[in-house]
Amino acid sequence: MASTYLTQTISSSTGKIFTLSMWVKKVKTDASGMLFHLSSDSGNTDYLDFAIKSNNQLDVQLRNGSSTTYYRKRLNRLFRDTNAWYHLVWRFDSTNSTADDRWILYVNGERATDIDLNGTPSQVSSDYVTPLNRNGATLQIGNAIGGSMYFDGCLSHVHFCDGYSYGADSFGETDSTTGEWKINTSPSVSYGTNGFFIFKDDNAVTDRSGQGNNF
Repeated sequence: MASTYLTQTISSSTGKIFTLSMWVKKVKTDASGMLFHLSSDSGNTDYLDFAIKSNNQLDVQLRNGSSTTYYRKRLNRLFRDTNAWYHLVWRFDSTNSTADDRWILYVNGERATDIDLNGTPSQVSSDYVTPLNRNGATLQIGNAIGGSMYFDGCLSHVHFCDGYSYGADSFGETDSTTGEWKINTSPSVSYGTNGFFIFKDDNAVTDRSGQGNNF
């Protein structure tokens, strides 16, 4: 079982816009694994939560300090192929005038529409502020803050763009020969205050975005 993860402390930003893009390969099914977790209170009521749960579904949650009001989306599809790399993108922009476009999930280049579960309320409110606004909050990749929910698998080309909204086509492209979705190794994106780019084989866990947000 995996027992390692990455961690850092973030600085305050507007908290209204971000994009998370990562390539994910599971080595075990039917096991919960946290991919990205940001929290100011150990994940109790103030957090961003991006995980593949034990039911093999992508489960994404957002709460900003309220114990009763939170946003949640879970995809119907199952992520069970341990031989495949999945490209997952979470695009968030609470300043968008279209409510349906304030929170978008992409899988292998396509916008996900197979939403199984929403939180209360179901739509992100205009100008909603996420925990990215909390100076000193903790960010972890590969485990849940304050718990043991290690991701058992591999991550590659992890991009986090703080303050910028990008679609999946900024980080991937369709191979003209095979028709398969593949990595764009040199995306033209900006990273912002807490942004970073982590490459799969970087043992020093150095932020390659130029922002200096090393883990």
